[in-house]
Amino acid sequence: MTETLHIVGGGLAGSEAAWQAAEAGRDVVIHEMRPLQGTFAHQTDKLAEMVCSNSFRSDDDEANAVGLLHWEMRQAGGLIMAMADAHRLPAGGALAVDREGFSEAVTARLMAHPRISLDRAEITALPEDGQWIIATGPLTSGALGAAIGAETGKTALAFFDAIAPIVYAESIDMSVAWAQSRYDKGETEEEQKAYINCPMDRDQYEAFIDALLAAEKTEFHDGETAGYFDGCLPIEVMAERGRETLRFGPMKPVGLTNPHAPDVKPYAVVQLRRDNKLGTLLNIVGFQTKMKYGAQTSVFKMIPGLEDASFARLGGIHRNTFLNSPLLLDDQMRLKSKPHIRFAGQLTGVEGYVESAAMGLLAGRLAVAEMAGRPLASLPQTTATGALIHHITGGAEAKTFQPMNVNFGLFPPIDAKGGRRNRKDRYKAYTDRAKADWLGWLGAAAVAA
Repeated sequence: MTETLHIVGGGLAGSEAAWQAAEAGRDVVIHEMRPLQGTFAHQTDKLAEMVCSNSFRSDDDEANAVGLLHWEMRQAGGLIMAMADAHRLPAGGALAVDREGFSEAVTARLMAHPRISLDRAEITALPEDGQWIIATGPLTSGALGAAIGAETGKTALAFFDAIAPIVYAESIDMSVAWAQSRYDKGETEEEQKAYINCPMDRDQYEAFIDALLAAEKTEFHDGETAGYFDGCLPIEVMAERGRETLRFGPMKPVGLTNPHAPDVKPYAVVQLRRDNKLGTLLNIVGFQTKMKYGAQTSVFKMIPGLEDASFARLGGIHRNTFLNSPLLLDDQMRLKSKPHIRFAGQLTGVEGYVESAAMGLLAGRLAVAEMAGRPLASLPQTTATGALIHHITGGAEAKTFQPMNVNFGLFPPIDAKGGRRNRKDRYKAYTDRAKADWLGWLGAAAVAA
């Protein structure tokens, strides 16, 4: 093999694509502009830096679509999942990671691979030849974004995204807060106490909502009309939809008992989850925000237990971009007008770290197979990865296309066979079918290689 695969972007998708291609025997160059050219959200020059959250969400591969996606990536030898497992933190049934250790480990593994090299220059134009994967994520640079827009003849779709604040654990008042996962979920005591909970009574909740709604917000002033992705709404936007919205969302008080007052049912609960291995940093779960910094500190210190909180990072809002993939990409993730260029990651219109990495995994494998002259068979839509790629390259309606997390609604329906199944049995049937079909596809791909 002599032709080199070029990958633009060293995030989770680009890192996974590079690993898959290199492990298949292909020379790879990762083009990552950081730190020479920074972004709003990134703070380091490491590859696979996680900026919004440190959670890969549910790790249940029998009852949850994203847990199934975890399983598929592990079966495919995914680097992102291997490093996430190596740096996981207690998070109940979720897979959360020490984001710094995770990023450092991914970077070290990639840089130690004999077939992978790193170029720190910014790519500002679409290449005219060679084999390329563009996985620059939602914070694609202005120059490259303009080049993509000029090529496609379409204005890039956009939405606003927000990140949650991070609190120093030592500044939390544990005489008010307590450690517990919802419903004590987890196999070990550490897992069962993976979250810090801050309770509110009704008056405290109402005062918090009032302050949240009145707080000064950061807004864009350049004529942007993009909306928000529903899976990552700022808390003040949720509050604007109804005063009880947060109580039925990130602040729901279910599955928890306050040991300081076991007979008192909280009206609402704010949860914090470990953000690093040491447990010195905690992020406020579901508290993405567009409040200005001064407002954030005053509003969040209204939360019982956080009155004296110190913040390692405050929240913020930024503009994300993504392609109208159903219109612009073929089923091999190639740009229809320039088929030597593939796209991967959030730029394709998938939402979430795992989904982005899965599209990188698939793009890397598809590129290598094509370069070797042995294109891979179509991926079964019955798999989690297949459901995602089908959705973004033709299953979704182009006119209304929006970022999508993996979910069982993207899968072909399961035949009930003699009666209607309950949800648990139906999801188990989805995952059983997906696992068999994924292993079959991987096996056929290995034979083809």
